[in-house]
Amino acid sequence: MSTAVKTAVLPVAGLGTRFLPATKAIPKEMITLVDKPLIQYVVEEAAAAGIERIVFVTHSSKRAIEDHFDKHYELEAELARRGKTALLAVARQTAPAGMHFAAVRQPEALGLGHAVLCAAPVVGNEPFVVMLPDVLLYRESGSDLADMIARFEMSGASQILVEPVPPGEVNKYGVVDLGGAPLRASEAAPIRSLVEKPAPEQAPSNLAVVGRYVLTPRVFELLAQTEPGAGGEIQLTDALDALLAHEAVEAFHMAGQSYDCGDKLGYLRATLAYGLRHPDLGEGFRALVEAGVS
Repeated sequence: MSTAVKTAVLPVAGLGTRFLPATKAIPKEMITLVDKPLIQYVVEEAAAAGIERIVFVTHSSKRAIEDHFDKHYELEAELARRGKTALLAVARQTAPAGMHFAAVRQPEALGLGHAVLCAAPVVGNEPFVVMLPDVLLYRESGSDLADMIARFEMSGASQILVEPVPPGEVNKYGVVDLGGAPLRASEAAPIRSLVEKPAPEQAPSNLAVVGRYVLTPRVFELLAQTEPGAGGEIQLTDALDALLAHEAVEAFHMAGQSYDCGDKLGYLRATLAYGLRHPDLGEGFRALVEAGVS
């Protein structure tokens, strides 16, 4: 797949406190979902959408993420010596073919907007994708990210992936205001404003931001001007709301399914779904679930 959008920014500097004690010594993004770390699913999604470069915005405690996508000469040599060809192929496939990786440090935990801004010197003056690594997307065929990129290349408008959530839960998300315009799966519509975690009675819609963005480089300039908001953090939502005054930004309604692996219950839901769909383990896992293993 050839696209004009080649770079994805993955903010991975967070300490994963909601997953303690598991994340005391292991990056949250490296926690295994069935048989792969969470971060590998996101990188594979990026590759399938035509992304060629991943920029990790990282922390000193997250070296395991970079190592996972690096070549492990000793492991590969030992597997080759033992004739473990299938396992050798698995070890070599952690990094998609042709994918390039870079890493920049976020020196302080100043929010998602600040993390994205840290990537500006590497991304440069080109459009880019932001992918939150604790959100996984699944679609039986096709890709919401690829469709967002295609829409961006057609319209020139930045794209923000959204999905409906129960009205009583809008206070957990960034929410878009479309002025009441209907929006169906795989369609895009202009955004009037964005609101971060509104009270249910004040929310302009129930369309919540999912964790995938296709953005123009203008957002870097606006992030540099964004004042810290709640918790002293620089919010990406605030910069995107400011971007609306300069250029079009669209909400893209996802057609697939999202899994929020940022908390333990969401992670367990994803484990169940991905386990049941696994090509090798799915049948046996389904039997265990149906048997009610205790």
